[in-house]
Amino acid sequence: MTAAGDSSRPQMRGAVRVLHDILDALRGDAANAELLDEKQTAILGDVVDRLDERAFGFLLLLLALPCCLPFIYILPQIVALPMLALGWQLATGARHPWLPKKLNERSFSVSAFQGVLARAEKYVGWVERFATPRLAPVTGRLGLRFIGALMLIPIASILTPLPSTNTVPGIGVAIAALGLIERDGVLVILGLLIGFIWVFLLVFLGAEAVSLIRGWLGI
Repeated sequence: MTAAGDSSRPQMRGAVRVLHDILDALRGDAANAELLDEKQTAILGDVVDRLDERAFGFLLLLLALPCCLPFIYILPQIVALPMLALGWQLATGARHPWLPKKLNERSFSVSAFQGVLARAEKYVGWVERFATPRLAPVTGRLGLRFIGALMLIPIASILTPLPSTNTVPGIGVAIAALGLIERDGVLVILGLLIGFIWVFLLVFLGAEAVSLIRGWLGI
């Protein structure tokens, strides 16, 4: 990170700052963001290599950001696959993320990543203002296994290629991921509650819709 890059974003902290540092490293020239080649790509493994010991939280946040934005299709279903892998690894007690070779080498557009980060950072920064280490057992070794298992449910909703199945669960996973990064058990629980409530509503309303259709058809 250059000195110019540091002075241009004095208010950034936490996950937002780290994600911008990763973007700068992937881009290779933080001082000339406007010259970024739209065809420039990076691979997911490059991001993993630049993360610290909170890599699970950072990776889940990074992958959840595109899911949080409305009217984005296909991409949420693509990133949900590595998210499922990360959730499963947390549930099984893994200390560091591992991705299969195909996922590790999956490429993405650096300019698209920059656009997603620009659109999402104000919301991430707003949540981070309330983040502080608390409820330590939630982000402890045993708690992380439980959290990883619970995350699989909202992530599975993101994977479903239907309208309204990715935005709210994506927000829930992103908030939970921020909680993991900041070691804030309250944020983790809040994120999971958001995801679970939305999945419950989708299932409940879906069942009601099926019941109504069957009634109309006399089945």
